[in-house]
Amino acid sequence: MEKLRIRIVGGSLAGLFAGILLQNAGHDVRVYERSVSGLAGRGAGLVGQSDLLRILRLIGCEYVAHVGVVAKERIYLNRDGSIAQTVHMPQTQISWDILFDTLAWRIAPGSYVLGRKAVDVVDGTAGAELIFADGTRETADLVIGADGLGSVVRRAVNPADHQNHYSGYVAWRGLIPEPSLPLDAGLLLDRFAFCVQPGVHVLGYLVPGSKGERQSGSRRYNWVWYRKVLRSELAGTFTDMDNRGHAFSLPRGGLSDDRLEALRDDARQILPHQFALAVEAEPSPSIQGIFDYEAPRMIGRSIALIGDAAFVARPHTAMGVSKAAGDVMALSNCLAQEGDLTIALQRYEAERMVVDRDIVAYGLQLGASAL
Repeated sequence: MEKLRIRIVGGSLAGLFAGILLQNAGHDVRVYERSVSGLAGRGAGLVGQSDLLRILRLIGCEYVAHVGVVAKERIYLNRDGSIAQTVHMPQTQISWDILFDTLAWRIAPGSYVLGRKAVDVVDGTAGAELIFADGTRETADLVIGADGLGSVVRRAVNPADHQNHYSGYVAWRGLIPEPSLPLDAGLLLDRFAFCVQPGVHVLGYLVPGSKGERQSGSRRYNWVWYRKVLRSELAGTFTDMDNRGHAFSLPRGGLSDDRLEALRDDARQILPHQFALAVEAEPSPSIQGIFDYEAPRMIGRSIALIGDAAFVARPHTAMGVSKAAGDVMALSNCLAQEGDLTIALQRYEAERMVVDRDIVAYGLQLGASAL
């Protein structure tokens, strides 16, 4: 195929994967990220699934997969904090921060643009047109939607079915320096810990420090507590202390003191004491809404969707980044092997629809037993 003018909406991991691979293939690529300040420092850890490892090899940074912390086993706690079950299942949590920084460094200078908010896409047979918040427009042979849960590009492909569907629960999240975890919670260190009881689902594990530190005392502890929230209460849950509403989450720093203390009180009453101590040690927890979405179509005439813009898998799968990597590799391969863009996009959709639907179904299955 002749080299294309490709514009990517969304500059997180999916957008960076696509930008690097397609630039390496010789295409004219630019990535637009709506955030003015950038996305560095927003992640914790992620599991090195096979497609993630494959794409790291393709772009020449497989070493990032080794910047991680190994959980030597899984433990399941009773409500009283005793160990109900131990499973020998070593697992490595890769540093999200190091992965993001490495990818951002590898993309061509000047092709990653911050503060560029796309608000609409017009699809066409001879290209697509991006419309930005400042009123400017840009045309491209191919627009790739890597803009996640709140995707603008998704709407252009699936105008009648582009809304996310709320699952009925949210994930409270904390990420604290390892030394902040009290000694009485030391059982949680160096293992993947869970408490899965009727009405309770909490888990936690160590991840590297913000600069990739892996030595004891320099790592971070990441905990996730899934909790039911009525749909009618969701807007209030995502409203911050300054009375600003957020669409899908409540960012760190947005929780008021009274809500933080209520969370800690609930943790002391509901969770094993080790997890309650971890929750109490987090000064600025965040809240992630758990949503579902399956795209009826992954392509338009000059548009392709990747990652969460196409299919949203629940976090229980630990496959969100790997799924995005698989989408990107499939799209890149189809563009490289077909001489016609329409045929390449059709082949891409045919290859990934089944795979991504299976991942989403797996997440739904795991989520059904979450609470």
